[in-house]
Amino acid sequence: MRAMSIGTRILTWLKGELVGTDRLGNKYYQEKGKPYRGRRRRRWVVYNGEAEPSRVPPEWHGWLHYTVDSPPKPDQPRRPWQKEPVPNLTGTPLAYRPSGHEYRGGKRARGTGDYEPWTPA
Repeated sequence: MRAMSIGTRILTWLKGELVGTDRLGNKYYQEKGKPYRGRRRRRWVVYNGEAEPSRVPPEWHGWLHYTVDSPPKPDQPRRPWQKEPVPNLTGTPLAYRPSGHEYRGGKRARGTGDYEPWTPA
């Protein structure tokens, strides 16, 4: 997958103001100038490598989505409860598949209790 479309490249070149980068090399931009007629200035990210939204750290995610007004500081320490972001593995061979999934043989342990499947008469 390409990191940036031609439209994003032009928008970044013409109207982008670099705000900062994260430890993964992603670059964060906002629209130059003042907000127009009360609208917020646009914010976007240019990914370093594959365009995968799960690679945006939580502190930058908050800034991108206007949860916080100012971007995170480069030396901002992480809280002990903050975890490293993990990539979205859906659609890959490493995706989670519970027992009984077709890719894991399609067999699961029999259920216990009073469950009886419906069968047409």
